[in-house]
Amino acid sequence: MNFTNLRLDVDGRVAHLTFARPRRLNALSKDLLREVVSACDEVNRHGDVRVMVVSGEGSSFSAGFDLSDFASSDASPRESADLGRLATEALTNVRPLTIAAISGNCVGGGLVLAGACDLRVAASDVRFSIPEVDLGIPLAWGGIPRLVREIGPALTKELVLTCRPFGADEAKSIGFLNEVVAPERVIERANELARSLADKPQYALTVTKQQVNAVLEEMAGTGRNTTDAEVLVFAMHDPESREASRRYLEARARPR
Repeated sequence: MNFTNLRLDVDGRVAHLTFARPRRLNALSKDLLREVVSACDEVNRHGDVRVMVVSGEGSSFSAGFDLSDFASSDASPRESADLGRLATEALTNVRPLTIAAISGNCVGGGLVLAGACDLRVAASDVRFSIPEVDLGIPLAWGGIPRLVREIGPALTKELVLTCRPFGADEAKSIGFLNEVVAPERVIERANELARSLADKPQYALTVTKQQVNAVLEEMAGTGRNTTDAEVLVFAMHDPESREASRRYLEARARPR
């Protein structure tokens, strides 16, 4: 398949899914999220693929969802707001194991997509942040239960509510990352891990992923997150939330 906002390359047992909006720091537009779903469907049709590496082209993994794109009217507000959940679930449920190779900035919805991957390798200088509350919106797309499962409820509340940035070492210490490597080695290390896993028996890989995901759903299920879209739509029309978003975007636009 040909994609506009991402690349999907299949090389034997290993696939590479690369967000390809580097000029926008791989901000998650509606079209990119739709293409993530389509790309996962395409990978599922490649029976030999056992591992997929997910990364971002250029200087960032992803700057989070594209606010300006979501304001356009080519789809209903509810449909637009639900695209992130659908993309996150596609990455979670895609048959091959997934490895997020995280560089630069990993923000908001980008962090949720990384959290949907089975394993995560990050550059030592990566910068994580979850700015949604400062933007006047809740963290959606199943991000809350996924973070609770990975790092626990107290840290989830702190990081989501304070919106403070955090680095790779902290992310590793709280259990969000599997490995931290030098910035120039992120893709190389993710590919090494992918090739190592791809040499293992496919049935064992698939069943292990399914079993772990089933346990995670029992710990903090994501099924209720079909209502996240309604929550986002409400926040986008709530006057106080809209004012918070305006202040945040104005502050980010000021010269530093």
